[in-house]
Amino acid sequence: MAFPRYRSDTEAGMTYPVPGTVHKTLPATRVTTPSAPVPAIRGAGLPAPAPRSRNAAAVVAAEERAPTRRLRTGPFSVLDIGSTKIVCLIGRGEPDNTIRILGHGWRRSHGVRSGGIVDLREAESAIRAAVAQAEDMATERRDSIFVNLSCGHPESRHINARWPIGGREITKTDVSRIIAEGRLRAVSEGRSAIHTLPLDYAVDDTQEVLDPCGHLCDLLSARLHVIDANTTALRNLEAVLSRVELKIEGMVSSPLASGLAVMNEDERNLGATVVDMGGGTTSIGVFGDGRLLHTSTIPVGGLHITRDIAHGLSTSIDNAERLKTMHGSAELLAGDDHDPILVQLIGDNDHHYVRIPRARIVSIIHPRVEETLEMVRDRLEMAAVGPASDGRVILTGGGSLLEGIGPMAARILNRQVRLGRPRRIVGLPENAATWPMFSTSAGLLAWAAGAADEMGEPDTRDARPAGLMRRFMDFIRERV
Repeated sequence: MAFPRYRSDTEAGMTYPVPGTVHKTLPATRVTTPSAPVPAIRGAGLPAPAPRSRNAAAVVAAEERAPTRRLRTGPFSVLDIGSTKIVCLIGRGEPDNTIRILGHGWRRSHGVRSGGIVDLREAESAIRAAVAQAEDMATERRDSIFVNLSCGHPESRHINARWPIGGREITKTDVSRIIAEGRLRAVSEGRSAIHTLPLDYAVDDTQEVLDPCGHLCDLLSARLHVIDANTTALRNLEAVLSRVELKIEGMVSSPLASGLAVMNEDERNLGATVVDMGGGTTSIGVFGDGRLLHTSTIPVGGLHITRDIAHGLSTSIDNAERLKTMHGSAELLAGDDHDPILVQLIGDNDHHYVRIPRARIVSIIHPRVEETLEMVRDRLEMAAVGPASDGRVILTGGGSLLEGIGPMAARILNRQVRLGRPRRIVGLPENAATWPMFSTSAGLLAWAAGAADEMGEPDTRDARPAGLMRRFMDFIRERV
């Protein structure tokens, strides 16, 4: 499998500011430690501990080592079905709250277009090979799997739901029931809800309650973010996996998974956008207040750039992909006019080559990348989720490895941009510079290991009323 030209670790971690902004460096200040520090309230009356000097790097490292929630151990199996590659990872949660990869496998994608399955047999063959490779490496057989949602034209919308409490204390069961109620309200013909993520709650007249459990009220209200997809496409996905003797343990929106992999907690709270630039699609996830607020999918990706090169230079798709990987750039650089590249032309003579300047390839790539980023900008402007959509943008996915795309995105989106790769995961395949290609699959592992709890989505399968009422609800559900 061909990987994009490696970035250096320095370039992969760079942040690109909005063009024209001035960043001032504050003068260094000398920090002195008082000789008699005031003890904390909890330690009142006890000897104060000796002060220790900690630099900023040590503080950041300590925060990185101290996540707030313990991961489930697993192991878990996940499957990322993309338009260019199919990736299977098997991993487990470690005591230090990292995720360790036990086995990985991937194949070039067949039978998949723009995230949807168009050929069941070809998709089955590619999935079977990727899963078998991961299972052989992990020496473990799995019969259930977490899979990404990229098929069925996913859509994102907000709805409101209410649940009567009657003046008593709100329990976790009540929270699960109001989310289940919202899920039922979100059902529309030909569509199936995949996520029902709570954004905030209202306890009677008290708004913006993050955790209503323990509150007393008469009426519990919830503002929910629903992500749904075409039911037929989901059934086809389930049918393909059943042929591989796998059942879906959970389905996760692709931008949600990518965000869990590459964002830190501060970014999710303050507001940031993840743009996952895949092969057939570019997905967008807007986060704020620790929640996923909005998702969107653009049917343009790296394969469109490859086809543009193949058409513009009269070369094969494979050669066009190699040219994009080895010589492509989003921006024209000095000297590109004088940098000759050998291109094999298609035709009767397989050995017919011509020399072209690198600038010719860049001139083909640039307008397509510019168009994609302009579409991202328009989607963010239409998101209507408040200041969160104006925050930092994190580029990830295989398309983010294209040289020059960071500064170009900062200029077009008029936002600070950084390149994101999976965090707190050990054992990803290949060089770290290619890890953005595995953001979705790494995020699926994070979701399986407990990140679903952080997003506030409980298991609503057992939140239905019991007895006669439960049978009535089941009767309605089966016929609606």
